[in-house]
Amino acid sequence: MKNWIEAARLRTLPLSLSGIILGGMLAKWKESFDGNIFVLSCLTTILFQVLSNFANDYGDGTKGTDNENRIGPVRAIQSGAISHKKMFKGIIITVILSFISAIILLFYAFIPKYWEAFFIFIGLGIGCILAAIFYTMGKKPYGYMGLGDIFVFVFFGWVSVIGSEFLYTKTFNWDSLLPASAVGLFSVAVLNLNNMRDIKSDKDAGKNTLALRLGFQNAKYYQLLLMNLPFILCLIFLLIHQEQFSISLDHLTTLKPFIFFILFLPTTWLRRKILYTTDPANLDLYMKPTALLALFFAVLFGMGLTL
Repeated sequence: MKNWIEAARLRTLPLSLSGIILGGMLAKWKESFDGNIFVLSCLTTILFQVLSNFANDYGDGTKGTDNENRIGPVRAIQSGAISHKKMFKGIIITVILSFISAIILLFYAFIPKYWEAFFIFIGLGIGCILAAIFYTMGKKPYGYMGLGDIFVFVFFGWVSVIGSEFLYTKTFNWDSLLPASAVGLFSVAVLNLNNMRDIKSDKDAGKNTLALRLGFQNAKYYQLLLMNLPFILCLIFLLIHQEQFSISLDHLTTLKPFIFFILFLPTTWLRRKILYTTDPANLDLYMKPTALLALFFAVLFGMGLTL
């Protein structure tokens, strides 16, 4: 059990929950929140994330990417704690549990009034499962072609935030793309840190991540962009809705919507640490703080909307 818990990589769960939390808070702001949908959404997302972690362990372990030269935490297959066969069975079981959880969530949210939305979201759920599996598994995993950033942005940002908001409201709002993109960018920032850390071992294994394609220094500049843009996007969102928040460009009658800006200082500190890091191995120190930053950003922005 200990080996399976370690393989599930629980430290990645706060990042995956960020979009679900923000989607729920957007729904609460629009007076459409439902506690049951929130709990089921969190459960489904956790299962998707665990599935992704198992699949990554299996894919990288099978291809030899996880070897003695890898810098991060030792993976289950890499260490021999879990065999390839058992991990594959674990993936199958997690796929089944994820799909069952998604069906229950969608049935509760959409049936009997919204059958069309139900089937559309069934397709999205299958897409999430396939994206989790084929990041590193299969003959041509998209993570080995430098496409991981795009998929993480879409699924951890747009699908997570806008999809979960739709479960409550049954409506799509274009302006929600702004906070959804902010969460997606922070999620990509964590992935990019991971890829910068592993840039040497990935090169040897033929895993052509975007960080490897950009080069170590340019990947750090890309990281700065990923960590700066979320603040700008959410500020634009607030300005679009300035009348609802009693915001005037000449006078601020309330500062509550801007509470997420208290994270700008720790973000600046973190960016500087990353920028001046010369040894990729040292970037592992900043992965957890960046993931927690994404979670706190989602929570504080949502609090600013709902308080």
